[in-house]
Amino acid sequence: MPLNIDIQQILLHLLNFVILFAVMYFVLYKPVKAFIDNRDRYFKEKEDETSKALEEATAAKDEYEAKLRGAAEEIKTMKAEAQKDVREDADKIRSDAKKEAKNILTTAKLKAEHDTEVMIKNANSEICELARQAAENFVITNTSDAYNSFIEAADAPDED
Repeated sequence: MPLNIDIQQILLHLLNFVILFAVMYFVLYKPVKAFIDNRDRYFKEKEDETSKALEEATAAKDEYEAKLRGAAEEIKTMKAEAQKDVREDADKIRSDAKKEAKNILTTAKLKAEHDTEVMIKNANSEICELARQAAENFVITNTSDAYNSFIEAADAPDED
């Protein structure tokens, strides 16, 4: 044995190393590799789910934005229609108010004319009554004056 090397010892160490390597490979490497592979698969699935959810969210966002634009246009249209309806209602109310005012004026004129005629008739009746009373007073006054004159003339001696 040169250099004090024992081949049998080297082979035994080599066999121990191979057995240790095989045991370590089966006991540690395979479970750790399986754990890492499962973990990689889990995170890849989560990444795929996340990217799918992101795509769905983006699609939903685009859809909602399109709906919002449509809703904004619809609101604008409805607002224009409402303003048109308000204008039409206001015009109708004004028209009805003008007709009612015209009717009120016509009725007021007719009532005023009727009241005027009634007042004229009443005034004529009062004037006739006053004229009758004045004539009666005149006749009574003149008749009594004439009667008194007649009696005075009859009572007075004839001076002729």
